Amino acid sequence: MIRRITGAGMFGLAVLWMFPLLWALWTSFRPREHATSWSFSLDFTFDNYAKVWDAAPFAQYYLNTFLIVIGVLMAQIITATLAAYAFAKLRFWGRDVLFILFLVQIMVPADILIFPNYNVLRDLSLLDTKIGIMLPYFASAFGVFLLRQTFKTIPHELEEAARMEGCNWFQILWRVYVPLARPTYIAFGLVSVSYHWNNFMWPLIITNSVENRPLTVGLAIFAQSFETGAQWAEVSAATMMVIFPLLLAFLMFQRQFINSFIHSGGK
Repeated sequence: MIRRITGAGMFGLAVLWMFPLLWALWTSFRPREHATSWSFSLDFTFDNYAKVWDAAPFAQYYLNTFLIVIGVLMAQIITATLAAYAFAKLRFWGRDVLFILFLVQIMVPADILIFPNYNVLRDLSLLDTKIGIMLPYFASAFGVFLLRQTFKTIPHELEEAARMEGCNWFQILWRVYVPLARPTYIAFGLVSVSYHWNNFMWPLIITNSVENRPLTVGLAIFAQSFETGAQWAEVSAATMMVIFPLLLAFLMFQRQFINSFIHSGGK
């Protein structure tokens, strides 16, 4: 009985979570005059997507977003891997205290750092650049924490065996630790891509040109471009265009997404 009630509650929550998404999908294919109507009809059109694609440079926005997301992820993987290995396997004075101080960054909201980060990028002449959007996120305390916990579970005997084979520390890291931490890398990669794909406030503040705006900022500017109020059909179509890659990635890799978190959490 309890299991049925729990299942019904989870199904109800899933419906509530899916309703805005389904409404946006439904509205994006409706003619403009029927966009806000609750009456059922078989009037569907792709004109909204065509109008949106022609009305704003979404191709450039897509390119900018892909470059930013991939660039941040690659930098985070490199820095998090090196830092996690140092905190997990190297012995130096104050290691644990430094690690605790490093984790304090997780409790600091990113919005608090907008003003100092803006001043730093202004002094470096990196405002309105892709590297300026990416630079504050090159290091991830969350990624270091996940990888450090995983590296600590890898037996030290594997590292000693690799040293006996003549491997240096970089070869040990690349051939021993990185392959064994693959589920953790998948889990962190999915979180990082999702966060930076949806990041809005920071790119909005430092970008002024189409050549550097990501999809989230482009969508906001597009939605505010209508002088007669929001055109729900076009705005819904633009929203679906922005979130479609993430939805597609989740549908394709949902099993790996769940398993990677189970494995990284279980370790």
